[in-house]
Amino acid sequence: MKILVLRFSSIGDIVLTTPVVRCLKLQVPGAQVHFATKPAFRSFLEPNPYIDKVHCLSGSLQELVAELRAEKFDFIVDLHHNLRTTLIKAQLGVKSTAFDKLNWRKWLLVRFKIDTLPRVHIVDRYLEAAAPLGVKNDGQGLDYFIPARDEVAVVTVLPPAFQRGYVAFAIGAQHATKRLPVERIIELCGLLRQPVVLLGGPEDESTGHVIELAFDSQTVASPPAPGHIPASPYYFPTPADPAESQTVIFNACGKFNLNQSASLVRQARLVVSHDTGLMHIAAAFRKEIFSVWGNTVPEFGMYPYRTEFRVLEVPGLPCRPCSKIGYEKCPQGHFRCMRDITFNLDLPPARDGR
Repeated sequence: MKILVLRFSSIGDIVLTTPVVRCLKLQVPGAQVHFATKPAFRSFLEPNPYIDKVHCLSGSLQELVAELRAEKFDFIVDLHHNLRTTLIKAQLGVKSTAFDKLNWRKWLLVRFKIDTLPRVHIVDRYLEAAAPLGVKNDGQGLDYFIPARDEVAVVTVLPPAFQRGYVAFAIGAQHATKRLPVERIIELCGLLRQPVVLLGGPEDESTGHVIELAFDSQTVASPPAPGHIPASPYYFPTPADPAESQTVIFNACGKFNLNQSASLVRQARLVVSHDTGLMHIAAAFRKEIFSVWGNTVPEFGMYPYRTEFRVLEVPGLPCRPCSKIGYEKCPQGHFRCMRDITFNLDLPPARDGR
């Protein structure tokens, strides 16, 4: 049976589809599994041994449809379920299923703070879409396969202080309301008291540099007045003296591609991340995760899957969640969902055992 899986974005969402791909390949007799996505995600889907072929939306939708039609698929599993995938399914004209996005329930939670969402992880909802093919959850969690060429040798790229272990901190996120303000990242790094590797894209490199400077022993800082929210130039918390704090920073933002960043995550002692793709990659490697939530909430069903994690958030904030995705600035202007988080690193870990 030739099966097409549809999911065009984003990094985290595609990582969350990997249990479906694996179960289709291993549980459906004679399955050939193809995956349609955007070109940006080809590099981490092609190494997946459970995917026979990756198709990319490189040109027009009609060009992709023509490529897919030539494959003569028997079944389509739609894990994106939007207008584009609906058009693809209609034009291919084969049997298909789609996962339930629960959009109206999310809307109720965002707009009226009425929570009717089931306590079911999105992975399990993805798997429900494959259930008509006899697929069941194998309990093996997420997958992420790093090509040998992208494995990072820590001893050659990180300073000596990091050789005995480090924390990977994914400081980026697509939307600003899903990212801690830089002064709060500095505060959290200070509490970790370990070597910290900052991970992110080129757009996060300058933020990473500010965080590096905060722990530079040459930096001189004065604490802000009580209750004052620091503005630029950023407040660098003291002490930065290595004798008093074990936190040292290596800014890897913009220096590595996605697979290489995943390699650094795989080799980390633990991972700190916002609600973003690297959090799910960390879950694929069964890492212990400190998961930081701002305008979005774990109740949406996209918390770390089948790994130990701790949630850092402001529970009960009346304006939260304000979006199921995010904004470039806080709609209320106060950004309390990130500024008011208590960094309790002694919380007992949770584990998604579904």
